[in-house]
Amino acid sequence: MNIIATEKAPGAIGPYSQGFEVNGLIFSSGQIPVDPATGNIPEGIAAQAEQSCKNVGAILEAAGSGYNKVVKTTCFLADIADFAVFNEVYAKYFISKPARSCVAVRDLPKGVLCEIEAIAVK
Repeated sequence: MNIIATEKAPGAIGPYSQGFEVNGLIFSSGQIPVDPATGNIPEGIAAQAEQSCKNVGAILEAAGSGYNKVVKTTCFLADIADFAVFNEVYAKYFISKPARSCVAVRDLPKGVLCEIEAIAVK
């Protein structure tokens, strides 16, 4: 098992890693829309989805993988009414259309509107 760590994605805010590689599979922790350079969170679901996708991409890149090698994502929304806008942004990154679950949850860390985790092959 190898821990994946990159400064191009936000650091963990708890006792976990940004990601792990196990037997050629990459598992990213859930990525919220924190800009790793500034620590800021953009306003609105479109901008937050964009930043969350970029954060997942940074972890994939650090692991030697990429969006085109993602086989499964799990997406969390603070409001299911944001589903359509979230999908528009998500579709620009995950063009290979990996398997996905997308659910609305009661609350997300730091009060963000979305979070994305991914499983990919190396």
